Amino acid sequence: MKLNIKNVEQIFMNCLNNNRSDNEIIINGVAHSFSFNPDKIEKYKDNIYSMLKELPKEFHKETGDGWSFLNACMDKNNNQWGEHRNIEQLFALGMACEIVKCVMPKELWSALPGGMPYYVVI
Repeated sequence: MKLNIKNVEQIFMNCLNNNRSDNEIIINGVAHSFSFNPDKIEKYKDNIYSMLKELPKEFHKETGDGWSFLNACMDKNNNQWGEHRNIEQLFALGMACEIVKCVMPKELWSALPGGMPYYVVI
């Protein structure tokens, strides 16, 4: 699936858990917390992964060990695909699928460039 605003937002909205329950995945993003439906996350996991694969090589464990949130607005071909809101949505979906990890705990983000976290796609 192509990495673009429309695809990220569509999957993000479809995966949100509209009825908070015991069966939810809670993800703390950069500025927001999200509740996802686990069944919907599983349904879209391949699409989420294919979009994450479009990020630059520095984000991928096998080629870069992670990179700053601030760099995720560009795809691997150096085209801008989205803005901060969309990046947060994409990484939240990736964390819900357990294929994205935040490199450092939030308490240490202030030591990073721009105070923004680093993420890695596993």
